Parts: sequence; structure tokens; C-alpha cells
Amino acid sequence: MKNIDEITKKIEYSGNVSNFYPEILTQSALTFLVTLHEKFESKRFELLESRKAAQLTFDDGAFPTFPEETVSIREGEWQAAPTPADLQDRRVEITGPVDRKMVINALNSGAKTFMADFEDSNSPTWDNTIQGQQNLIDANNKTITLEDKQRGKSYKLNKETAVLLVRPRGLHLNERHILINGKEASGSLVDFGLYVFHNTQVLLGNGTAPYFYLPKLEHYLEARWWDEVFTFAEQYLDVAHGTFKATILIETITASFQLDEFIYELKDHIVGLNCGRWDYIFSYIKKFRNHRGFVVPNRDQVTMATPFMAAYSTLVIQRCHKRGIHAMGGMAAQIPIKNDPEANAAALEKVRKDKEHEAKSGHDGTWVAHPALVEVAMKEFDTYMPTPNQKHVLRDDISISKADLVEIPKGTITEAGIRKNINVGILYIEAWLRGNGAVALYNLMEDAATAEISRTQVWHWLKINATLEDGRSLDKKLYQEIFEDEVNKIKREVGTEKLAETKFQLAFDLFNELVISEDFEEFLTLPAYQYI
Repeated sequence: MKNIDEITKKIEYSGNVSNFYPEILTQSALTFLVTLHEKFESKRFELLESRKAAQLTFDDGAFPTFPEETVSIREGEWQAAPTPADLQDRRVEITGPVDRKMVINALNSGAKTFMADFEDSNSPTWDNTIQGQQNLIDANNKTITLEDKQRGKSYKLNKETAVLLVRPRGLHLNERHILINGKEASGSLVDFGLYVFHNTQVLLGNGTAPYFYLPKLEHYLEARWWDEVFTFAEQYLDVAHGTFKATILIETITASFQLDEFIYELKDHIVGLNCGRWDYIFSYIKKFRNHRGFVVPNRDQVTMATPFMAAYSTLVIQRCHKRGIHAMGGMAAQIPIKNDPEANAAALEKVRKDKEHEAKSGHDGTWVAHPALVEVAMKEFDTYMPTPNQKHVLRDDISISKADLVEIPKGTITEAGIRKNINVGILYIEAWLRGNGAVALYNLMEDAATAEISRTQVWHWLKINATLEDGRSLDKKLYQEIFEDEVNKIKREVGTEKLAETKFQLAFDLFNELVISEDFEEFLTLPAYQYI
């Protein structure tokens, strides 16, 4: 091992860091992060450059294809390594950010598993990121508590809790508060590295292990990168190969053309794929944004019954079960509607139907965003999935083609849809800038994925001067009128005297810049990150 003093000299912090969290950022932990960075950062940048090259082919009108060089993997008879006992039954998973209250409530929710999220539902402020690591350490040590003196409430873990999984940030995200050799560290490696360094031995002692969700992968070589990271970290921490387990989120359109390849690259570490439906819609629009004649209707009209969404969902089930791993369903974003029993009942019925469909289709489990939805989802999977999972449901009855996966959805674009996208996008960005990445808006739990759909749709509709249902075209003049009207509505609701206490002016500017820019910004969190 390299000299600790020598290696930690390679670490710098950004100027706005005042709390250095010595219990988390120990010399040994920083040594591990530097070692990960020096071994894997250059390849991460190569993979990100490959994404740009792929986008150029899509811009020329191409669609993704099933890779020719991996046909033997797709057609071969092989399976992934066995799934650990505590991940065999994942019928309801709850997800949310890594703040202390959320961690306790989610682990106590009655769900089978909890995905603690450093990514889309977490605003990556320095304190959110590092305190989140402390919260997970305390959760794994069974010592996590919280006293809410204002409300007179105390929180602690139940005797029985959900199994913990962790989602590190995607490959495209840096951790700007930590510089290694003068460059911003990888958010993926910081989140993963700190978690396994501090928790692996405790988890093994508890009869479990470090389990992960891997987001936004676009190519099987990115899955290979994660497998190499896992293997190296296992060796570094002196644990058996295959100890760490991962579920990959299938939330990019290109990933659907490489499902077998993703599984194969991580076959010693993988336990499932998940249908990350909201990011998938975002990716679908983003990748084909320059195709002639391509347009996606109002966000609310794109559901799991939409052909390209249904195709990818059933293909995930088929490929996962052939390879012996779980096929997880998507997110129910609804939250309880207080003081309106009728509306609340309608929302819960929508969730129930969604989960019934997933269970009947062959999914092994599903996601919810709120503890109140656990029981609804659990009942549907208990009814239609009496076994721990449905890996025996092979779905050989389906055959999904390239055309099925990219079929353009039918529907309309309305002024109301434009207004909703602008409103939700601004409200979410403002909350994110204040450090809140999971935002309840209009009885739905919004995260970065849904905000991405909102701003991307408006950008695309404006770029192509999309025709609205009433015959008008969305040109710059009409967009600016609608945008300014929505901004003024928000200002009236907030109150002029309170506006200065918020991040709304910055959110207005950021959203507008993202929409009117000639060049498309790949992720809204990249420019916004500089302000937190």
C-alpha cells in the first residue's frame, strides 16, 4: 500500500468546503478514493467521450442496434451467479434520498428493500453527500436515530428492516468538492468508495453485503467498467470475488439493445435489471432529438402502455429470467393526497393497476416513492406472485424487434402540457438548488428524471416548432409568452417580499437558458451543480 501521507497530499477541497468530516474522510478512506481515481478515472472519461460519438450517429438519423460483435453472448446458454438469500424476494422496493429521516422511515416502511439514493433524488450538496454516508454507516450499525424537537417526534429502527441497496451517482457526474490530482473526483467512485470502505465488514457481519443500483449506463463497456471497479475494490478490501452485488437501471434507450451484454459483463456481481421508466423517456427524447419527424407528446400521455415502453419492459423480463436474475418494475411516484379522500382513492387505484400489470407481466418486484404505497404494491404482488420471485416466468411468448423498441408514441402536444413542463421544471430546479432532490409537486414525488423530461420536451418542441393540438406552432414568441406567464404565477404565489429568500430567480434563468439554448445540455444537473 502506498504511503498514506503521500497519497492524501493528492487531495484538495473546493473553497466552499468548511466541514471536512474527519470521521468519514479518514486518511485510509481518502487513500482508497485516490487509488480508485488513479486506476479508473481515465477509462471513465473515455466512456463519456464514446457517448458523444454515439450521439453523433443518432444525430445523423441512426437508431441503436443489437451489437454484431456480441451475438454469441445474446444467443449463448449461460446464467449470472446466484442471487444472495436476502435479495431473493424484492417484491416491493422503496426509494429515496439519503437524509436521516428518510433512511429510518424507508428501512421501517415494510418494503422488502430500500434503495438509498445519492443520485436523482438527492441534491449533491457537500453536506447531503457526506452526511448521507454517515447515515448509512449508522443504519448498518443499527444505531441510527433522530430527534425532531420541533414536532416532538423521535425516530429509530424497527427490529425488522428492509434490505439496503445504494445508488451512487452516474458516470457523468463529478464530485466537485473533492479534487484528486487537481481534477474533480468522480461522483460514482466517491459514493461507491466511501460506502464499501466504511460498511463492507459490518454488512458481512450482519449476514448481508454491499448491494448497489447502477444508474444511466448506455453501453456494455460501462457495465464492464463497474465490474472492474467492483473486482478491484473486493481485492483491496480483502473480501471474496462476487461479494458486491448490483442491479442495473435500464433507463437509457441504448441499454435496451444490450441487456444480455450488460448482464454478461457483470455476471459475477449482478442480481437484476430495473425499468427506470422516467429516465428512459428522457433518454428516448434526448437520443433522437435531431431525427426528422420525431416528436413525443405530452409527458402525461407516455405511460407503460405506450408501445415503446411496453416493449422494453417485457424484453427486460425475458432477458433477466433467461439469465437467472430479477426483473424489477418501475416507480409509482404518487404520494398520499391529504384532505381529499376521493382524489386519494383515485391515485391509489392508479398505483394498484400499475402494480397489478407488472406482477401479471412477470416482474419480480416494483418501486414506490412513499411508505404509504408499500401496502398497495405489496398486496398486488402477494396476489399474483405467491413465490419469492418470478424467474421461472420466461416470457418466451414475446419477440421484441428493433422497431418495437423505438416506435414513436402517438398523442398530442397542448398548451397545458407546455405550461406543466415549465412549472414543474422550475419548481424542481429551485428546490434542488436549495438542497432538496425529492420534491412533492401536485401529489407526485418528482426527482431529477422527471424534471429532465419537462425541460427536454420544451427544448425539443421549441426547436422543431411543434404543432399544438389547437393548430398553433410553438415558436420563440409563444414560448416566451407562456414562460413569462408561468414565472409571474410563481412569483405571485411565493410573494414578491419572499422571493429573495428563495432560489427562484436562478431557477427561472437556468430553466430558460436550458430551453432556448441552440445546443442541448445533456443533463440539467451539470450547469445547476455549480450553484450548490
